[in-house]
Amino acid sequence: MVGDGAGQNGSYVMARGGEGPYICHGRNRRNRSLMAQTPNLSHCAGLVRDFDRDRFMTALFAPPDRREALMALYAFNVEIARIRESVREPMAGLIRLQWWRDTFTAAEQGRKIDRHPVALPLVETIRERGLSFDALETILTAREVDLESFGPGDLAAVESYAENTSGILSRLALGILGSEDDGALRAAHLVGTAWALIGQARAVPFHLSMGRLTLPEDVLVGAKSSGAEMLAGQAPPSAIAAGVKALGERAAELLGAARRLPVAREALPGLLLGILADCHLAVLRRCGWNPFDPRVSLPRHRPLRLAWARWRGRF
Repeated sequence: MVGDGAGQNGSYVMARGGEGPYICHGRNRRNRSLMAQTPNLSHCAGLVRDFDRDRFMTALFAPPDRREALMALYAFNVEIARIRESVREPMAGLIRLQWWRDTFTAAEQGRKIDRHPVALPLVETIRERGLSFDALETILTAREVDLESFGPGDLAAVESYAENTSGILSRLALGILGSEDDGALRAAHLVGTAWALIGQARAVPFHLSMGRLTLPEDVLVGAKSSGAEMLAGQAPPSAIAAGVKALGERAAELLGAARRLPVAREALPGLLLGILADCHLAVLRRCGWNPFDPRVSLPRHRPLRLAWARWRGRF
């Protein structure tokens, strides 16, 4: 969704910042080996396959001529989401984010950019599909929160972060798919936001291991605890469960709102994360909203369920 220490049943490969981990488990090693041998994957597709398998799976349902563009967009997300765990000091992370800003500024001004294996195909995608550089800037600004030492004050702050990262990313994906009617864009924003909230809930163990707070302070205080107690390992399980439940229930509300909107079939590959979100929500509920339960960290890619949903026009 979350880093090292996924528990006795598996080990985390990486953390996707606000969205949670992609986790490799022993029983999936054969599948990972087969996936690693997949021929003819671009650098971007390989990066997404390895570090954001859920989006990789949904992108496979897009028309062939749109898949590589989606992979470039999702690879960008992987790159910036991994900054927090790849730097020792916040300033180093801010410098990396600034590099992306400078790259987009150069591209927007028609200047030559570095031959970065993700930046170059992403800029080509932006130009070909007419995507918004401003939207990418919003994502970069939101990602600065990953480098902060304090947690969100309330649920609205968590949701704002989710909207400005995964929510905008999902809207950009619809731009690539050529489905930009108001209903579809709003649905994508809601699904993407819900996906990030669920990822935050599932990623609590990893974020704590990095000294990062992602549960809303007001919910923790209402449950007779605090973010400081969480960092010290002194928060009661009931308080942590209350914070996770707040994120999960809000995500469920957003998914329900998205499904009430009119959406064309061509938008579905950008919305199929909603199917996987339901799977993770069901597990969190069964686990009593305990993010430390080993079942929470299990991957749930569900390719057959995705295919069935795609065929039925559901998300």
